[in-house]
Amino acid sequence: MTTTPQAPLLAMKGVSKSFPGVRALAGVDLVLHRGEVLALLGENGAGKSTLIKILAGAYRPDAGSIVINGHALSFANPIHAQRAGISVIYQEFNLIPSLSARENIFLGRERTCQGFIQRRAEQSRALELFAHVGVQIDPETPCRELAIGQQQVVEIAKALSQDARIIVMDEPSAALTSPEVERLFGIVHELKVRGIGVIYISHRLDEIFRIADRVMVMRDGQHVATRPTGQVTREALIEMMVGRKLESEFPKRSATVGKERLVVKHLCRRGKVRDVSFSIRAGEVLGLTGLVGAGRTETARLIFGADRSDSGTITLDGRMLRLQNPRDAIRAGIALLTEDRKSQGLVLGQSVRENFGLPNLSQMSSWGFVQQRRESSAFARFVESLRIRIPHHEQLARNLSGGNQQKVVLAKWLQRNCEVIIFDEPTRGIDVGAKYEVYLLINELAAQGKAILMISSELPEVMGMSDRILVMHQGRISGEVADVPNSTQEDIMRTAVG
Repeated sequence: MTTTPQAPLLAMKGVSKSFPGVRALAGVDLVLHRGEVLALLGENGAGKSTLIKILAGAYRPDAGSIVINGHALSFANPIHAQRAGISVIYQEFNLIPSLSARENIFLGRERTCQGFIQRRAEQSRALELFAHVGVQIDPETPCRELAIGQQQVVEIAKALSQDARIIVMDEPSAALTSPEVERLFGIVHELKVRGIGVIYISHRLDEIFRIADRVMVMRDGQHVATRPTGQVTREALIEMMVGRKLESEFPKRSATVGKERLVVKHLCRRGKVRDVSFSIRAGEVLGLTGLVGAGRTETARLIFGADRSDSGTITLDGRMLRLQNPRDAIRAGIALLTEDRKSQGLVLGQSVRENFGLPNLSQMSSWGFVQQRRESSAFARFVESLRIRIPHHEQLARNLSGGNQQKVVLAKWLQRNCEVIIFDEPTRGIDVGAKYEVYLLINELAAQGKAILMISSELPEVMGMSDRILVMHQGRISGEVADVPNSTQEDIMRTAVG
């Protein structure tokens, strides 16, 4: 294929797509150059995923064109897109855990000779691909034994093995530790040096300013603007994404802290949680942070009764709790918004109404039968107050955006009117506008006198929302930040690394 002089690597022009009752894209333009990182930003539901699925050949556009190296192309399916040099690395990796890294890289494209797989040739090529991105991985290691960051490298190697010239990364850092994020940035730099164009989708604006050459913002299925990263501010990006000016990324509130409500003393669990003690007062947002694996989620699961503690006590409003399981915690007035809402917070194959009703069946049932009208009526109040975007109450949970899924999880716990609410990574994978709404809700719950424990890996979020911060390291509380406004992220990180 001949390359047209000075033609962009990729040009999507006037792309439109509609689904029954929904116009997902309206005349969207996207341009990507060789060796460039283009950040694609927008709220959940802005049309980013639909645009990428059209580029990947999963959807056919109603109108518009895709031009690669100056040549107009049309993709009937994802295989055609891959042959044109397009590879998409989704947030949820397409790897088979039981197969080795090598087998996953060449799956469906095995190198064979007279019907036999040439393992040595595949191993050699896999090592070569890993070397290209500066990472050493044994090609014969089963993917289930690889860390998340290493699995992502396997996905990138798979893309490179297909001679991808355009790589789309969808929320690539969502589940990575800080060192893995730094490694990812190094890999992206190597891809740029090789002339590969990268479309980088992320809700983490700090990353965008570090990694992207240009930013493209979408809203309501339309292209809002594309700007060089150095010519746009964080505040301007947020305003373009949400369509309105936010006075502050973290809404302010005046904390009125009351008496102690939740008191945890000497909590332990087999090396995961070691002698953890703290308290949360009425109206207080207590931040809990630390590196991945520090024991934060494990502590939350003990308080919620999802795991059994080896020792220690949990007291709520002066009453000692004996938590054998989550049912006991829910009855006591404790709610947990889990870190992974898809696998632990929702039943994806059930409707949003049914998900809302699950922890509230005692309120929604009569004589052993669920009263669907009562359930739907109660849920409708939260659909309005939380601004949950759904076409109807029978919509399957799996079909919602990340932000709307999180709101459904919030709704079911708000119906319980719990007194202690644990938010574990409450804004992971959701957009700036939805984050702001979650922050407002946290503030509102605190104002009602609830005790809030907020676990987050994002230090700006912890510092912007917390009245007090606890830092964990290797299963222990390694420090406390009482004067949050006069502390820095560096102070917290030093405590987090021990």
